[in-house]
Formats: sequence, C-alpha cells, structure tokens
Amino acid sequence: MEKTSKSLRAALSRQARQPGNVLAPECPSRAVLSHVTSRWGVLVLVVLLGGMHRFSQLRKEVGGVSEKMLAQTLVALEGDGFVLRTALPEIPPHVEYSLTPLGREVAERLEVLVDWIEDNLPRILAPQEEAEASL
Repeated sequence: MEKTSKSLRAALSRQARQPGNVLAPECPSRAVLSHVTSRWGVLVLVVLLGGMHRFSQLRKEVGGVSEKMLAQTLVALEGDGFVLRTALPEIPPHVEYSLTPLGREVAERLEVLVDWIEDNLPRILAPQEEAEASL
C-alpha cells in the first residue's frame, strides 16, 4: 500500500512540473482557469492589485458580491497560490488579503483585459443595441 502511495505522489509531482493543457478534460489547469476567470475571481484579483484589503473592503470594492461568494472566491484563489491571507493576532480578529507574486502576474494580465473591455464598451454594446432596435 505504501508503494502505491509513493508512486501516486511521484506521478502527481511530475505532473505538477509539466505545463498545463486547458483543452485536456482532466488537466488541473481547468480548475485554475475557472477560479481566475470567474466574475468574482477577476474582480478580486484586479482590486488586490491596488494593495492589501480586508474582507469588508473587498466586499465594498467588488460591488454586488455576496459574503459567501467572496469567501469562496478568496479560498479558491488562496488555494491556487494567487492570494495571501494574513490573520493578525488582534481582537477583534483582523484578516488581510493581498496578492502573492504569482497572483500579481495573473492579475496584471487580467487588468489588461478589464481595461480593454471598459475602453471598448460602446463598441461591444452597439450590436446588442442594434439587435434590440430591430425588434
């Protein structure tokens, strides 16, 4: 039994050093892609580019996110190594969230996409408005 466990760990370790393939159905990169590109994941990562935030600050900045969804998003992003959660020994408890170096890399790439969408929103909405006008 121990031999199987060691070989499984070795296989997982080798897989972790290989590049991902998001087109492969069993590739773990799909879960990471899902966390990063979810509506709340993108917004949290972009907000954290501005620096450390407490949970309540993040919730205010990311308009419309529920406490539950924000908590789930932060757990997923922390699990992927993008967000650092720091619990300070204070009363009441004080928790801060910030980007790891890896998180900063992905957030900077997302920020480019977010900026492009904001800059091109009129062009993006034009076909929708045309379709509505023709109804």
